[in-house]
Amino acid sequence: MRGASRASYASVREQLASGTSGDELFAVTGLLDAEHGLRRALSDPGKPAAEKAAVTHQLLRGKVSSATENLTAAATEQRWGSPSDLSDAVEELAIEATVAGAGGKQQLDDLEDDLFRFSRLVAAEPDLRQALTGDVPAAGKQSLVADLLRSKVSPVALTLISQLVAHPRGRSLTASLDLAAGIIAKRREQLIAVVRSAGPLSDAQQQRLARALEAAYGHEIHLNVVIDPAVMGGISIQIGDELIDGTAASQLAAVRRKLAS
Repeated sequence: MRGASRASYASVREQLASGTSGDELFAVTGLLDAEHGLRRALSDPGKPAAEKAAVTHQLLRGKVSSATENLTAAATEQRWGSPSDLSDAVEELAIEATVAGAGGKQQLDDLEDDLFRFSRLVAAEPDLRQALTGDVPAAGKQSLVADLLRSKVSPVALTLISQLVAHPRGRSLTASLDLAAGIIAKRREQLIAVVRSAGPLSDAQQQRLARALEAAYGHEIHLNVVIDPAVMGGISIQIGDELIDGTAASQLAAVRRKLAS
């Protein structure tokens, strides 16, 4: 996804609610891949967004949770560069929803490690790779994954690998695992807050700040505190691509810009 599609995905991702079913979103992805006419209709930029959302609600109501139904409808209201971008977006949301069950940074580290080790195993074992990618029903592949990995990887890793095996979408299994690993890595980065302060923060201040950020973002937040004399007062917080700047330096710079205008 590029350009407008990537912006559309970012908009829908913000609506990904806690408890949204990754399994259901993978099923929606499979539906969009199988029904080309439906996928074209739901991604057609010439159709009103409300009309596409209404079709989505009618199609999914009673078959998936309301959270999945609403998120998919929100996706169809966006503009996509191509019909395949819509199904790609729903797949990435499915991975995001599944990964959300991993919890904090350590669990995400473990999940990424599980995917990496399984990817290396698949690359090293041609017979296993053939069994998981050959002309075998999806249920058979998922059963093999369960027998092979149960009690050896986390439940979230088992679910994610099982879904990626069942829904290859024309990619190699390694490519699918790499896609998931990239999403996990980005999510892990978003759970790290880089805090810049003119002076040290006490343990109590750091705990209060972490609790406030966790309440705002709905995830465990790890603070990396950087002492930066240029801050001059207050703090700035960087979480992923988002900057929360409350420093005296930024306020002074804003005043100077106003004076210069």
